[in-house]
Amino acid sequence: MAKITVLIVDDIPETRENLRKLLYFEPDIEIVGTAANGREAIDQARKVQPNIVLMDINMPDMDGISASQEITRVAPMCQVIMMSVQSEADYLRRSMLAGAMDFLTKPFTSEELSSSIHRVFQMGASRRAAMPAATLDPSLGGVPGVGQVPAGGAPPQGKLLLVFSPKGGTGCSSVAANLAIALHKASSRKIALVDLSLQFGDIDAILNLQGHHSLADAVGRGDELDGDLLNALMSPHASGIKVMAAPPSPEMAESISSEEVKVILSLMRQEFDFVIADTCSYLDDTVLAAMDLADRLLLVMVPEIPSIKATKQLFEIAEALEFPSDHIDLILNKVATRDDIRADQIGNSLRHSILAQLELDPRSMRLATNQGLPLVMGQPNLPLAAAFAEIAQQLLALLEPKPVAPVEEPAEVGKAERTKRVGLFGRLKK
Repeated sequence: MAKITVLIVDDIPETRENLRKLLYFEPDIEIVGTAANGREAIDQARKVQPNIVLMDINMPDMDGISASQEITRVAPMCQVIMMSVQSEADYLRRSMLAGAMDFLTKPFTSEELSSSIHRVFQMGASRRAAMPAATLDPSLGGVPGVGQVPAGGAPPQGKLLLVFSPKGGTGCSSVAANLAIALHKASSRKIALVDLSLQFGDIDAILNLQGHHSLADAVGRGDELDGDLLNALMSPHASGIKVMAAPPSPEMAESISSEEVKVILSLMRQEFDFVIADTCSYLDDTVLAAMDLADRLLLVMVPEIPSIKATKQLFEIAEALEFPSDHIDLILNKVATRDDIRADQIGNSLRHSILAQLELDPRSMRLATNQGLPLVMGQPNLPLAAAFAEIAQQLLALLEPKPVAPVEEPAEVGKAERTKRVGLFGRLKK
């Protein structure tokens, strides 16, 4: 098995040696070179074409930012991981603008370093596999990834898919994570997964992410928050998607307002083709704010009476909020072969068709969750993984651009007035 090749770039000899020691016991990682400044890094990257470049920011002669920009040109298959003792937003933004795929704040542990290298390497592998056929600029020597003319036109407008369940325990977060990855695999488009379960979100655990930032870092930024900073605050996943984690502690959720959530989601729609939002099982202001922007509402339920009852109530609330019924997709999860309640009975009861059924496979789901490796990646041949792939294809078809029907002005005004009210009951008040 080929090893992950790494180039270490730092102006301090002791730091370069310490990085070697941190990676010494990693059997699948090989140090193929070192450099003391940006110019040396560019020369080394051109010669050895490493998989990963560990790049310090502050160096004499040429800094890491400038070097990274040039390395993406001379060695486009390289993935840069930026390192710095500074963790300010400006450093993050500049690093991501320069092409860095991850940012490590010094000092870091061997586990954090190894995890970042493996994650970024897998991202690079996913991107290479998904790279479309393109025309190369002969002036750049036919280097893959440089001077390419992308196939197709401008990317489609970002779509927000809100994954919600009015009852806990339906597997909402697992559905959101697997669906985000399945959408990326099916379309190779830019996918964002955001955890809006602000108090007890667990998307980062499901995906085995150890990022240093969360949604809480994006609030209160004002005009400072732009696409570059947003991308810097999101964690790259090996599947190729990017993830905005929930705050690391429940009390931090109180500092995030629904209006700030709207701002962040709106910005995500500008940066990504699809935004998948996982939510808590409660119609709070955060979920209602996301509903205001959602293109489709994916309702996750299970074949149990309490779940059916709660879903029926949700349909009534959605109607009162004037959320279009034909933009709601039912996903029936945890379906067993001998269930007393059949899918057709549930559909008739709710007077709404079921988009997809996901079979009950607790052993495989538990293994995927505990390993931090979603089914669609770790066990892609399972029927359950195939079902997620099918849902992704269905959603892609549903979200194909269609002619926009004219909207009557009074209805639009009414909706605007409702979204200004706070809380569910405030919105439902006539």
